[in-house]
Amino acid sequence: MEEKKPNLHDKKRLVVVAFCIFCFFSFLICQFFKIQIQEESYWLKKARAQHQFVIKEPFKRGIFYSSGDVSSVHEDPPKALVVDLPMFHLYIDPNSIPEEAKEDMAQNILSFLPLSSAAKEKAGEQFKKKSRSRKLAMWLDKEKKEEIETFWKFFAKKHKVASNALFFVQDYKRSYPYGKLLGQVLHTIRDGKDAKTYQAIPTGGLEYYFNKELQGSFGKRRLLRSPKYPLDRGDVILDPVNGSDIYLTINHHIQVIAEEEIEKAVKKADAKCGWAIVMNPSNGEILALAQYPFFYPGEYRKYYGDKELIEATKVKAITDSFEPGSTLKPISLAIALKANKEMELYGNKSLFDPKEKIDLTKVKFPGRKVGIKDVAISRYVNMELAIQRSSNIYLADLIQRVIDTFGESWYREQLQDMFGFGKKTGIELPSEAPGFLPSPGKYYKNGRPEWSVPTPGCLAIGYNLMVNSIQMLKAYALIANGGFEVDPTLIKKIVSHKDGKDEVVYENKQEETKPRRLHPEIAETVIHAMKYATKPGGTAFRADVPGFTEAGKTSTSEKIKNGTYAKKVHFSSFAGFTPAKDAKLVIAIGIDEPAYRFLPGIGKTHYGGKCAAPVFSEIAKRALKYMGEVPDDPYGHPVGDPRRKLDKADMTQEVKELKELFNKWHNR
Repeated sequence: MEEKKPNLHDKKRLVVVAFCIFCFFSFLICQFFKIQIQEESYWLKKARAQHQFVIKEPFKRGIFYSSGDVSSVHEDPPKALVVDLPMFHLYIDPNSIPEEAKEDMAQNILSFLPLSSAAKEKAGEQFKKKSRSRKLAMWLDKEKKEEIETFWKFFAKKHKVASNALFFVQDYKRSYPYGKLLGQVLHTIRDGKDAKTYQAIPTGGLEYYFNKELQGSFGKRRLLRSPKYPLDRGDVILDPVNGSDIYLTINHHIQVIAEEEIEKAVKKADAKCGWAIVMNPSNGEILALAQYPFFYPGEYRKYYGDKELIEATKVKAITDSFEPGSTLKPISLAIALKANKEMELYGNKSLFDPKEKIDLTKVKFPGRKVGIKDVAISRYVNMELAIQRSSNIYLADLIQRVIDTFGESWYREQLQDMFGFGKKTGIELPSEAPGFLPSPGKYYKNGRPEWSVPTPGCLAIGYNLMVNSIQMLKAYALIANGGFEVDPTLIKKIVSHKDGKDEVVYENKQEETKPRRLHPEIAETVIHAMKYATKPGGTAFRADVPGFTEAGKTSTSEKIKNGTYAKKVHFSSFAGFTPAKDAKLVIAIGIDEPAYRFLPGIGKTHYGGKCAAPVFSEIAKRALKYMGEVPDDPYGHPVGDPRRKLDKADMTQEVKELKELFNKWHNR
């Protein structure tokens, strides 16, 4: 039988079929390449989304620790002033919940949540969403989490719902074990996180200043979508990194003392508010920074929702500037003594003699229609009497002599470059006010000059300039430590936690580098003069610290209201240090707007010597006892104390001789 040969038409058809098959398989190969190679990550992510999901593994924000090494008699380890407590956010996966179970599940779950009616209604709407992840509630504690899980275990089994249709995401929430302690300085963070970075949002204080250091980085945890997969289990695919811890110079015991005493003082004076700062004058470490009314960080919403309460969230010792008044007089004396020293170096006659008898009635000031007056009227004084009795005329006269010899610029340089007025101290808190120090040749917006002929006399007694309490503390520390400049600081060290290791990334070593700005002999002379102020006959005698020597100065400066000085509205303050030699503490007290009143047997209570000086005494007395300091004036105790021996107490003879000199000059 003859074999049939394929004709040309069949051959063409075979070629076409073969070509189509080739093209089809080529297309498949291309698609496989595209899906498995080019789009691998896309389809892998899509596939995994059906069976698993990734949640952020939270980190702990850095912790603030107090200092614990200022006491020689107590074991006082650092304390965590704020802690991160584990909390939980509740989520559901609506797509995994059968429609017939949603309403029953919603009613039961919402009954566990501490939400308002409106919030529950909003949470109930989440069950109707087409989504794999909807948030129902935030910041649930461990007990509430366990309560919901117990219910969910039986509900999910009964209704055959995937166990991961309800899940918790762990987070950390700031908690304050000591409540208000150091509240304004620490501040807090908002309940909600930043929408883009999921990082905490600080409200102020150290939380804001060190936000970058306190931040950590999230880890990742992978969970499976499976009815049999246990709740809250999964692999950590990236470990979280906790934020750096910050060790403060604040001592918690001294902070408690300061807060207790400033609260009592503000209430007693019926004042608007008040603050107290305690610092180590040798290295600038702030041991306490207390302010009343207090701020409770855990209740920040209450404060920021009230126009009056919001004032309590500020650290007024650095944000508020005031005219320092008489607390500037020791500074003026130090500048005048430095001018004396300069004159001696060039072989010239001194500008003044500290023992010189000055007739205050004959002192004249250029550019003044109305002369400067003293509160305590005296005709004749010397340097020590002037500080003891807080003479405005004497100090203004000294500075006028300085101006006449060295010029305005030299005097201003001493105030700014030596004592730091008119510029920020750089303390580690936001919103520090630089204060104001007038400059020759500069003008206000209204065209009036900042500096005129009478300006030096005003500056000498603490007017026509603005300072904050930290600046004043820094200036007094320079005198207390023998002339060394120190910068106030709240930070001892910062410790990071990278790669599972603790590393000190910053350590305060200021004590090793402090420059000397004032001759030690000048500092010693000023300190001796200031000691008269805190003894009988001085304006600050209520600042006396039993068993210890001290030096300080009071002030009662009028505040400007509606463009003029208000005679009944004051800022009363005290600044000083103890012991007077080798000082361990320098303390600044501010009482803002104490009540203007007269009490029988006490007198006018708004004076700094009445409402601010006693706070210094109480804080210093309690702090020195806690620190285990040995009294350097063991016989200097109040009347009635068996340890009192007036003839052996510090400054007894000097005060007696000064009083006799004053009486002699005034024919008393």
